[in-house]
This record gives sequence, C-alpha cells and structure tokens, in this order.
Amino acid sequence: MSKKAMIMALGGVVLLFAMMGGGFFMMWQKMNASIAQIQSANTKDAKGHGAKEEEEVVKPTHKLETMIVNLADQGGKRYLRVTMELELSTPEVLEEITKKLPQLRDTILMVLPSKQYTEISTTEGKIALRDELIAKINALLKKGTVTTIFFTEFVVQ
Repeated sequence: MSKKAMIMALGGVVLLFAMMGGGFFMMWQKMNASIAQIQSANTKDAKGHGAKEEEEVVKPTHKLETMIVNLADQGGKRYLRVTMELELSTPEVLEEITKKLPQLRDTILMVLPSKQYTEISTTEGKIALRDELIAKINALLKKGTVTTIFFTEFVVQ
C-alpha cells in the first residue's frame, strides 16, 4: 500500500470519528435540554401540588386496639386479625370516640364475625367492609363523623 492511500484511509477514519463525536455531542445536548425541561415541569407540578397540600387540613385519627374474630365460614376455622385507625372529621369527635369506645368496639365486633372469607378476601370486599363499618360507627356519633377507616393490619388465617 502506498503512503498516499495510507494517509487517505487514516484521514477517512479520523473524519469518521470526528463525525461520530459531533453526532454524540449534539445528542447529548438535546438529551440534557429534554431532561432540564422534564425537571422543570416536575418542579412546577410539585410546587403546585405542594401548595394544595399545605391548604389541606390534616384530620385527626384514633387508633383502635387489634381485634381478633372468628369468621362466619363453615367450621369456624378461619379468623381475622385486624387493626384499624379511624380518621375523624373534627378533633371534637376524638373525645366522643374515647367516651363511646366500648359501644364502638361492640359495633365493630358484631359486624366482623358476620363476614365470610370470600366476602373480605378481595379489595372490593375490604372496601365494602370499610363502608359498612363507617356507616355503623357514624350512627353512634353525634359531634362529627368518621371520614374513613385505615386498615393497618388485616390478616385472615
């Protein structure tokens, strides 16, 4: 191979690498610009969402003791262990809940053993159970309501 061909081949390789480097540089710049736009949009969303959360009032809660009940399945071999936390509409309800705790526990303990495993094993079943408990508990309360129930433990065995 002649020197001239060798120089031209080497020049072509250098030119190829230079073009590839330029292409990668341009891609890198566009990616950084895109990432900056996404981060900017996320920051705006977070600030807008954060402002909304600051306006939202944190509702009081009351944690109930763990309850263990037999389920209504045939043979009575299954039991439910559940721990709940009640979210209250106002702080005044907390005092009423404390005073009426025996009645509330009794109401809950009348509902839970009436359920079968097939009723409460699905997400829809747990939501229906939550709604039923909220309705029964709110029937006992005068100063406010229970807005939701959080199941912090829900074990069926």
